[in-house]
This record gives sequence, structure tokens and C-alpha cells, in this order.
Amino acid sequence: MPNFETVVVSTDILILGGGMAACGAAVEAAYWAKKQGLKVTLVDKAAMDRSGAVAMGLSAINQYLGIAKGDNTVEDYVKYVKNDLMGIARDDQVADIARHVDSSVHLFEKWGLPIWTNDEGNYVRGGRWQIMLNGESYKVIVAEAAKNALGTDNIYERVYICEPIMDGDRIAGAVGFSTREEKVYVFKAKAVLAAMGGAVGVFKPRSTGEGLGRSWYPPFSSGSSAYFTMAAGAEMTCQEVRFIPVRFKDAYGPVGAWFLLFKSRATNGFGEEYMVTRREELANWGPYGSVKPIPANLRNYLGMLDVSDGKGPLYMQTAEAIANLAKKYEDDPKAFKKKMKELESEAWEDFLDMTVSQAILWAACNIAPEEKFSEIAAAEPYFIGSHSGASGAWVSGPADLAPAEYQWGYTNMTTIKGLFAAGDASGASSHKFSSGSHAEGRIAGKSMVRFVVENNQEPNIDDAKVEELKAKVLKPMAVWEEFSGFTTDPDVNPNYILPKMYMFRLQKMMDEYAGGVVANFTTSKALLDKGLEYLLMLKEDSEKLAARNLHELMRAWENIHRTLQAESHIRTVLFREETRFPGYYFRADMPAINPEWEVFCNCKYDAASGEWEMIKRPIIRLVD
Repeated sequence: MPNFETVVVSTDILILGGGMAACGAAVEAAYWAKKQGLKVTLVDKAAMDRSGAVAMGLSAINQYLGIAKGDNTVEDYVKYVKNDLMGIARDDQVADIARHVDSSVHLFEKWGLPIWTNDEGNYVRGGRWQIMLNGESYKVIVAEAAKNALGTDNIYERVYICEPIMDGDRIAGAVGFSTREEKVYVFKAKAVLAAMGGAVGVFKPRSTGEGLGRSWYPPFSSGSSAYFTMAAGAEMTCQEVRFIPVRFKDAYGPVGAWFLLFKSRATNGFGEEYMVTRREELANWGPYGSVKPIPANLRNYLGMLDVSDGKGPLYMQTAEAIANLAKKYEDDPKAFKKKMKELESEAWEDFLDMTVSQAILWAACNIAPEEKFSEIAAAEPYFIGSHSGASGAWVSGPADLAPAEYQWGYTNMTTIKGLFAAGDASGASSHKFSSGSHAEGRIAGKSMVRFVVENNQEPNIDDAKVEELKAKVLKPMAVWEEFSGFTTDPDVNPNYILPKMYMFRLQKMMDEYAGGVVANFTTSKALLDKGLEYLLMLKEDSEKLAARNLHELMRAWENIHRTLQAESHIRTVLFREETRFPGYYFRADMPAINPEWEVFCNCKYDAASGEWEMIKRPIIRLVD
């Protein structure tokens, strides 16, 4: 095995991740840290310009309140988020992000992001909370501001973070390795932000074979935020909540603009509008079946019922929507032709701004959106705290909003001293999307500076522990070196398992037992118990993961991270004894919503013993 160099980096504030939350934290922390003479360091698995969920770009910003112009209020947004998550949301966190998000959007525009404006100079709305933009370079623009704030000497790209470093009950840093060079990195810090994205690839994807790796959320999001916070001992929340987006089939193209901007209908294969024909089903889901807008999971569920009854496929009626928008110009052939061209251009641009593969698939399937409808389908489950999911760390709320039960000194700090979380890494604060994740990163960044100023002690890191962690990081390569000569076929060996085969095993058991696509998103205690039994066996086998090179070493660690995310999910779905989120998952043995379970289902993992603690936390409302 190569002799890896150990690189030790000491800093005051360590930001792990390079997406929107990390970029927000970088800009804010660098500003306040400079006044205090503190050093801020950022570590990214990828390259910041195209890192995170916005890597391919976006055609809209999904959270902009327009508070200054009276478009919406913070209270409006809190109500919206609470209802969309079937009552399971932290009002204090949602409100904190909502009151700051507009300023992040204004920064984006200042930095050069081309946001659509109308003749009056106002942002063009795609929906109540959405504003439209030409966003192919959205992430590049936001990353540039973060890099300028930090300085290139304080940024480490292409470094995969594996494990937290602890100093008793306090975070002390992180350990990882370069995906390009034979180096192990040891980062020592007084405060650490986990902002390494959500988790994709825990469940078997719809895209297999030649499409393997295509997903709606970025495939490089591998559960590192969840693993890092859990391994540190932080309390987690909403681990049962996975998000299943309905998107254009196979290439996962966005549907938001079609529903909100183009006013399109979704129908089944018989031409029936399932949101109309299935409307009576909504009454079965408590008060949340009657709110407007209808929660995302319930919209999913109505379509899934049609598919289960053999009424698929589901279609987005693109041609009808475009025709309806152009209809008022029919008496003027020249104006009609111009409007049709404009709408056709916007339809394609929606994909070219953020999902180029969908435009390619349309072309490959001879689909012209103004002439022909297009298939939509429910994707495989994802774990994210920033979109319509809610899984993540249980963090401290703001002092001026959070009730005492939700506040322990520093906004966005987890239950571990000095460890903060934002974006997909923080839970129970859904619907922050790209702009809200950036705003939450800024909130956390400023809070981290205050923590370090008030707790400015050097971390006490045992050198022997560092060597132990280094050996753990490189173990898959050591396993390969020891056993690779035992068989002639590298894919078949009784002494190790390669990352790709491990991933297939994980995805198969989650798909079949935890309510994936093949199980029609349905599970039960019997299925979950059997799935957990197999998952714990697989977790034992993770000790035998082998890596032939740096790329496979990264893939091995991605699997280790995904496995803990999977375990926390199964355990929390078992813990919540109801079906709270039909359309995300359905418990066949407990097929109804239970008001007694309108609580947070939290958990804590003890890495030393492997034991779990399941916890109920009350929901304390700021807004009725």
C-alpha cells in the first residue's frame, strides 16, 4: 500500500462542504472572523464551483418572501412549511431562515446572478414563493463570493471527510483523505460546520444499467453530513422523513415551472386528473388534507394510487398548458407564433438551466413539449433537510424565537459542543431550498464565530487517536493489499467486498424492505425488522470493504456513510407508529395518521457501543 503523507491543518473554524450552506457560512464567518483575528478553513469533497445540489444550475429560486415589498410574511412561510410537512416542523428554525433569506437573494443578484424582472423592475414570480432566473451558473457565482471571502490558501478541494475528531464531549476537528493525492488530512478546529449535503443512493434508483448514477438529487451526496453528526454523538431528528420527488421520468427534469408558471395539469394514462378524481382521499389525512397548497407527499400519494390501480403512466400535459397560455393570441397569427416560440423556448430553457439530461431525453424520444405530453414518475427516496424532506441534526434555535426546549446557547449548534449544522445537515426546517440553505449557512457562520470567541480553547487531540483514525480511513486499501492475490477474479473474493457490490446490496435491501420503488413505497414492521436484520449483517461486512485506488476508497467511505443513514431511517420509521407521510412512505400495518404522534421522532447513536436511543420531542408552535 502507498505510504500516505499526513497533513495536519490547524484552524479556528472549519467548514465541511462546498454547497450553498457552506458558501453562505464562508462569506459570513470570514467577515466576522476577520474582526476577531480568527482563521476560517473550508474543505470540499468536490470543487466549490460545481459542488452541491445546485451544481448543474437552477431555473428558479424556490424561497424568496419579498418581505420589504409586502409580498409575504415570515408567519405565512412558517404556516406553509408546517402544513407541507404534515405538522412536523420547527417553527423557530423555519422563521429564522425565512426572515434572512431575502438578503441572501439580494446578495446573489449583487454578485451577478441574472434574476428575471418584469417591466416594473420586480422579480418575476413562478409561484407564491418562487422567482425565476437564468441559473445555469448560479453555483459558480455563489462559490466565487465564498472563495473571495476565504482566500484560496484556506480552501481544500477534492478532500473526502470520513470521521469527526472528538475532545471528550466537544468536537475537535475532522479526518479525511485526498481523492487525488496520497495524503491523509487531519483538521484541528475549535468549531466545525457539517454542511456536506444529504444522501442519495441509499435506495435502489430507478435509473439502472446504462443509466446508473442518474438521480434527481446529486449522486455524490452520500450521507456524509448525517454520518458525521451521528458519529460525533449528536441528536438527530426526522430521520424517518425521506423525500420522493415526482419528476419527468428517467432524466428527473423539474416539474415546478410546469405546474406553477405554465399552469399544467398532471393526468393518468386514461386522461383523468388524479388530483380531482382522488380528492376525497385527502379527507383521510387529518387537517393536512384540507390545507392549500396540498402537501407534496399527499399530491404524490394520489398519483401513486392511480399507478397502483393500473392507470399509469402519469403525464404532464405540456402541449395543453402551452396552448392555453397562447390562446389569447390566436386572433393575431403573428403574435400567436411569437408567443408559441417564446413558450417553447422557456420550456427547453427550464431544463437547460438545471437538468440538461432531460432536454437530451426529450430530443431522443422525439418529444416536442408544445405538441406532445411527457411522462412523470415518483423517484426513489432521498434524505435531505433543505427541500421537501426534513432529516438532519437537531440544532439550537435562535435566542429571540426558540422556546427554552429548543435553545442551548448558539444558533444552529447541534447537541455536541462546537459542532454546527446547516443546509441538508440540519433537520426539521424544510423548504429552505438553495437560497434558504445559503441564509442558514450565514446564520451558522456568524454563530460559530461567537462560539469560538467565547470558547477559545485549543482542542486536545490525542496523537494515538489520530493514528487510529488514519488507519481506519485507509483500511479498505489495506484489505485490498492483503487479500487481492487470493483469487484470480478481483470481483469474487471471500475476504473482501468491493464498493460497487456493497452499494448494490444496500440498495436492494432498502428498496425491498424499507419501502422503495419496487415495494411501491410501502413497508411494515415485519418488513422493517427483516430489513434491519440484513442491514446489520451488511454493516458488519463494511469492515471488509476493499479499495484498489483512491477513487474506490472514496466509494467505500460513501457506502459506510450511507449505511448509517439507512440504519437511522429504518429505526425511526419503526419508532413512529403511524403513517404520517403517505406518498413518501406508507406503513401497511399502521395505515392511518395518529394525532398522538404529532411529535418529533429523534435518535442518538453511540459509535463506541453501536447502541441507539430513540426520543420523542414535543412540537412547540410559534404560529397556530
